Order: sequence, then structure tokens, then C-alpha cells
Amino acid sequence: MTPIANYINGQLVAPVSGQYIDIYNPSTGEVYAKLPDSDERDVNRATEAAQKAFAGWSSTPAEKRSKILLKISALIEKNLDKLAMAESVDNGKPLKLAKTVDIPRAASNFYFYATGLMHFASESHYMEEGAINYTLRKPIGVVGCISPWNLPLYLFSWKIAPALAAGNCVVAKPSEITPMTAFLLSEICTEAGLPPGVLNIVHGLGNKVGQAITEHPLITAISFTGGTLTGASIARTAAPLFKKLSLELGGKNPALIFADCNYEKMLKTVMLSSFANQGQICLCGSRIFVERPIYEKFKKDFVEKTKKLKVGDPLEEDTQLGAVVSEQHMNKVLSYVELAKQEGGNVLTGGKRATVSGRCKNGWFIEPTIIEGLSFDCRTNQEEIFGPVVTIMPFDKEEEVLQYANSTPYGLASTVWTENLTRAHRVAGELKTGIVWVNCWLLRDLRTPFGGMKNSGVGREGGWEAMRFFTEAKNVCIKY
Repeated sequence: MTPIANYINGQLVAPVSGQYIDIYNPSTGEVYAKLPDSDERDVNRATEAAQKAFAGWSSTPAEKRSKILLKISALIEKNLDKLAMAESVDNGKPLKLAKTVDIPRAASNFYFYATGLMHFASESHYMEEGAINYTLRKPIGVVGCISPWNLPLYLFSWKIAPALAAGNCVVAKPSEITPMTAFLLSEICTEAGLPPGVLNIVHGLGNKVGQAITEHPLITAISFTGGTLTGASIARTAAPLFKKLSLELGGKNPALIFADCNYEKMLKTVMLSSFANQGQICLCGSRIFVERPIYEKFKKDFVEKTKKLKVGDPLEEDTQLGAVVSEQHMNKVLSYVELAKQEGGNVLTGGKRATVSGRCKNGWFIEPTIIEGLSFDCRTNQEEIFGPVVTIMPFDKEEEVLQYANSTPYGLASTVWTENLTRAHRVAGELKTGIVWVNCWLLRDLRTPFGGMKNSGVGREGGWEAMRFFTEAKNVCIKY
């Protein structure tokens, strides 16, 4: 069992402690790799390497930085099969999903910012008094990037690529639950010719590595994606140190389905938005509100289609739902099904641990679950479950469904299904979410801002928003 290594100053190195943590394959429940149990000493080494590399990387011509990032993108594409297999084994997701979504998106992230940095521009303002103001945007220095387990390389690269493109050096921590593709990325970066110290990857636990990154005095910005409670903890540490913060946190996303929708298109997409990646995407729609005239038809069709979904070995081509990420997470998700029952909910399908034969007999699988009969403000409908569990309920009026949709502490994403253009614009304007999809879901343009309102986060990622976050703005006023 080859241990994973930290990537510090361009070298793959063991943790200072010499200690390792077991990494499990969610599909089999077995240990398959060893992860460095790193601590603040490893973070200090990584930060020192990044600090030394910063002057050279930040002054590297944009065209040269672009070429290196483009090579990383190309090498991700070249290693698609290897990376997809690693992602599937590490995370439990279907191999087909990793091949078609996760790894291609990681390559796209590097490609987008590799090309974007060549076009990143700032503002100038002419004054009648005979002066001109212009804005300089300079890289911050050493930045910390902490990413989650649900879309490991996809979201890891989503942070690292703009940080590097802007000229920063990075100390990064992937999730300790799904570290393998970040480890493989370190090898790709070396092959691509990324200078030593520009990207440093420190593996380990959040309370050791994540905390050390957050509080390190030389790390001046933190970009974090993960749970709201962890985000609050990071904010408590980083805010008094006046670090820049970008927090992409949890969601409890509503789907609003009006009777005039394109029914077949809606049904197909809602199946995907409910159960893709076992419901372990922060953008999945877990609260489904259906206008009463089509509620019974939707319920019948939705349950029927959900019962036909195949939960199985992630390596099999026809598997639609793989394993959830850990035994602890499986138990958490199932506990919410029991809570829903206590709150008066009726489980229409699913609700139990799924049994998969063969090599996956001890894996952590959950049946896709639909629950009805709950109030909009019960705990099941207010708290993030982050698994293949959705609730459905009818509504009569637009004002009523907007109240339901906006009732949670979260405000990440929402979907609206209607063929009424006026209604689409009106409802989109009233929904308290950072993203609104109308008649679609997860249709992403990398140029657009990404992020949520309320407890779903602080700041925006994506496009120029990310480039601005990873730079400091300086106004220069010249009188002539």
C-alpha cells in the first residue's frame, strides 16, 4: 500500500510526524491507502517554500504562467482514465461520472484561468480636473486553499487555478477523506514544469492542517469550500487577522415546479438534480415544490423513475448511484430519514441502506429516497442532509412557494420550471439564492460569479471574481 505524500517545494515528502491515516474505499469499506497525518510543522515548511517562490512566480511573464497552466490542463486530459479511476475509488462515485464531469471540469478550470490571465484587465477613470486614476491589481502573496470531499479534483482545481494564474503561491489542503487526485495532481504539476514552491499540497486533518493554514501569519487569504460550521470556525480565526476570505458553504436548494413547465424535460432534469453524485453536490435540489395541478402526476412519475435507478458498484457502466463518501456520512444521512418519520413524513421510496453484492457487499450505499408530508419549516426541510434524500410538497400560489423556498438559513442555488417568461424573471428576482437556474440545472458558464447568500457563504468565485479575490487593488491617481 503506497502512502500518499505531501508536495512541498516541488518534492513529494513524508509528513514531519512520520504518522499516517487510513483512507477507505467507500464502495468496499476497506482501507486502500495511507494519508500523511501532517501538522503545523508541515504547513510551516510549505509556507516557507511558497514565500521563497513568490517573488519569482509573481514576476513571471503572464504568457509563461499561461503556458504552464495550459500544460497542466493538457496533462489532466491525458491522464483522464487514471484520474477518473482514482476519483471513483476515493469518493465512491460512479466511474462514468468522474470521466464525464469531474476530471474534464478540472482540466477546464486550469484552461479557463490559463487563458483568462492573458485578458485580465483593470479600470481607469479620467477626471475633468486634469488627472487620471488607474487600478493596479497585484497578487496577494501566499494564499491558502481548502477544498471538500464531494468533487475532489473539480473543486481543488477551481481554487488553485485562479490563485496561480493571478501570480500567487499556494498552500493547499484537499479533504483528508478524498486526497488521491490531489496527490496525482502534484505529479502532474512537476511534469508540467511548475516551479518548486509555487504550489504546495499538505495532506491531513482539518483541525491540524486546516487550522494551521488558517492562522498562519504569512498566509494572507483563505479560500474554503465545505460545511457551514467549518466555515464559521475559519471566519472566527481568520477575520481578526484581517485575511481575505472566500467561503463557499452549504445549501438547502429548492426546486420550484410550475404547472406550465415542459414536463418531460423537467422530470428528466429533476432526477439528475436530486440524485447526481448520490446527492452529494452542494447544488443538488433537495426540496421540491410542485404546483398542485400536476403534483399527483409528478409524484407518481418521480417515484417510479427513482425506483428504477441502479445503486451499485461504481466501476460498472450502468451504475447511476455509487457509495456515499464514508460510513459516518451514511449514518448521518440515514438519521435524517428517521427524523423525517418522527416529523410526520411519509417515505415514498428508499430510506434504507442499499445492499450491493460482490466486492461492494460492505460498502456504504443508500437507496435514493423521496419523502412527502412534511411542513416546509421542519428540521428535515431546513437542515442540509447532503445525500440522496429529497422532500416533495405541493403549493397553490407563487407567493406561497417563494415563502417556502426562502425559509431556510441557506441561499446557494435554486431552480425554477416554467414556460412563462414574465414569471421566470419575477420569481428569479425574488429568490434569495446566489444562483437561479430557469428550466435547467448545473448549466455552468465559468465566466459567471458563483456563490451563495445567507449561511451559504461569503464572496463569489468564478470568472473575474476569483481573479479579483486573489489580487489586491491599488488606485494610482496622476495629475497632469
